[in-house]
Amino acid sequence: MAKETGRKMIAQNKKARHDYHILDTYEAGLVLTGTEVKSLRLGRASLVDGFAQLDGGEAYLHNVHIPEYTQGTWTNHSARRKRKMLLHRAEIDKLNQKSQESGHTLVPLALYFKDGRVKVEIALAKGKKEYDKRQTLREKQDRRESDRAISAARRKQRG
Repeated sequence: MAKETGRKMIAQNKKARHDYHILDTYEAGLVLTGTEVKSLRLGRASLVDGFAQLDGGEAYLHNVHIPEYTQGTWTNHSARRKRKMLLHRAEIDKLNQKSQESGHTLVPLALYFKDGRVKVEIALAKGKKEYDKRQTLREKQDRRESDRAISAARRKQRG
C-alpha cells in the first residue's frame, strides 16, 4: 500500500472563527482507536461543540463527535469520548499559561489527515461580544459589495 502524503481535510469549525477572535493556532496529534480512524477516513466528524482542555499537564479534546464505525463490532468507540492530544511540553505550558487569562479558551478549528496521521488544529481564542460579531459581518458584506462593484466596473471597461 502506498504511503499517504499531503493534507486531506475531514472537518472544519467555521463557527469558531465567527464566535471567537483567534489569537494563536497549534497543530496537535490525536490518540485514537482503530474504529475512530476508519470512521474519519469516511469523512465523518463534527467539531461544532468541541473544546480543548488542559488537565494535569495533558491536553484533551472534548465533545468532538466522531460517529461509530458502521462495520465495527464490540470494539467500537463511543462517539463523544474525551481524546488525548499530542503536543510538546513547551506548547502545553504556553497554552496553560495563556488560557488562564480571563476570556481565553481553546477551540478546535480543523480536523485533517496529514501524511496519513490524524491532526487537529486548535486555537487559543477570546470570545467575541455580540457587537463584534455584527461588525465582522458588516465588514465582510462591505468587502463583498466593493469587490462586486470593482469587478462590474472592470467588465464595463473591457466591454
